[in-house]
Amino acid sequence: MSELEKNKKKASFFLQKFNEIGVLNHINGKSEPALAGETFENISPIDLKVICNVARSRLEDVDLAVEAAKKAFSEWSSMTGQDRKKILHAIADAIESRADEIALIESVDTGQSLRFMSKAALRGAANFRFFADQAPYGKDGESTFTNSQTNMTMRYPIGPVGIITPWNTPFMLSTWKIAPALAAGCTVVHKPAEFSPLTAKILIEIAEAAGLPKGVWNTINGYGEEAGKLITEHPDIKAISFVGESATGSMIMKQGSDTLKRVHFELGGKNAVVVFEDADLERAADAVVFMIYSLNGERCTSSSRLLVQESVREKFVQMILKKAERIKVGHPLDPDTTVGPLIHPIHEEKVKKYFEIGQKEGATLLTGGPIDGPGGGPYIAPTIFTDVTRDMRIAKEEIFGPVLVVIPFNSEQEALEIANETDYGLAGYLWTNNVTRAFQFSQSMEAGMIWVNSENVRHLPTPFGGVKSSGIGRDGGDWSFDFYMETKNISFAITEHKITKLGG
Repeated sequence: MSELEKNKKKASFFLQKFNEIGVLNHINGKSEPALAGETFENISPIDLKVICNVARSRLEDVDLAVEAAKKAFSEWSSMTGQDRKKILHAIADAIESRADEIALIESVDTGQSLRFMSKAALRGAANFRFFADQAPYGKDGESTFTNSQTNMTMRYPIGPVGIITPWNTPFMLSTWKIAPALAAGCTVVHKPAEFSPLTAKILIEIAEAAGLPKGVWNTINGYGEEAGKLITEHPDIKAISFVGESATGSMIMKQGSDTLKRVHFELGGKNAVVVFEDADLERAADAVVFMIYSLNGERCTSSSRLLVQESVREKFVQMILKKAERIKVGHPLDPDTTVGPLIHPIHEEKVKKYFEIGQKEGATLLTGGPIDGPGGGPYIAPTIFTDVTRDMRIAKEEIFGPVLVVIPFNSEQEALEIANETDYGLAGYLWTNNVTRAFQFSQSMEAGMIWVNSENVRHLPTPFGGVKSSGIGRDGGDWSFDFYMETKNISFAITEHKITKLGG
């Protein structure tokens, strides 16, 4: 039996529970269908067959979840950071013990290749461990002094929070958002994306089995315009953390404005990777290919715009082309597969639209495009567009698929102008061996994160987030606590200082 067939068999075993009972909500420690009994179908992008039915939540379901989070907040927020640390580490242990199950289910649910999903599950455990270790210090602030006062600054958890996560690498991104919220002492109402709800159910069951008190974390399933909207508008939800499209982030901000809700957004990107003629071209080519074709190109930090100096353009494009054409497109449970099917036919239509747009604008489709894959799902081969000009839509708009557009430049100033002339500002990548240029250019790029001579290598204590239409706020390290906690300053008079008298 081949490795693919073995993985199919194991995935089928793990999916039995979902096949039989579907994906239920998880509220106050109990798995429950939506109160109205409504469901929607969840399909696998591999073959477009229905995996299971999913609870379609309405107002009454959201109210129950928020009420549970509200009641649990007092106990969870008053627990010592050290005790929360123990529970979060236990969750990480349990994630690691079920990493194979999580990876297989996620591959079937999202179309992402197993070679990447196996790492995503372990990364989820690492997220819990990192924030577990930060939990004892969440309340810490600083002390400042004057001759007459001592000021003590401290933080405290903001309250029940809503967390809305996307369909690309949903397990890892759920842990990235939920772990710091729990470490800070907040309680959670989580709505996973409707296209990929399976591992969110596994995650909350893991958490409660590891000792998380009931009601601290609740999961509501449903559509964004229904359940998601109700969470963002709910007066007892104090903050919303969202990962997804920029247009959706704008709507969420409007929906939460009446309750002055704090928001944190990680949104879209049209990230530039800038390659100068003095770069290590072989390493740069490997990094470009990895950052656009891993995870099917469905990643916010993908290097979707290649800005390459004209003097090495032809050589570098040929290097990219050779690598792209050797990438295996296939069944995501095949260990040799790099690119699997896109998440859903709806998303496929969006990506395919840009093939028509790009060619109408005059770009050349050098390689790639839609192909027939195993099972009949929405497969797109690694794609390269050349003869792209900076004013084309494919050079400006987020495609969110395995599609690379190549834009040449001549001067450093021209490269900077092209890199910055986008509505987005999430990530940027720079390849050069000129130290002065590396410092000056990276500081002038309009993006929240820049990697110099590197692909996206995450260091969890560093801030993660974007500028412009790519988001608001930062995750990672102490920046996460700044979002999930309020800051309070207490000032103590240490002398009998003069108080101005009025009226006497």
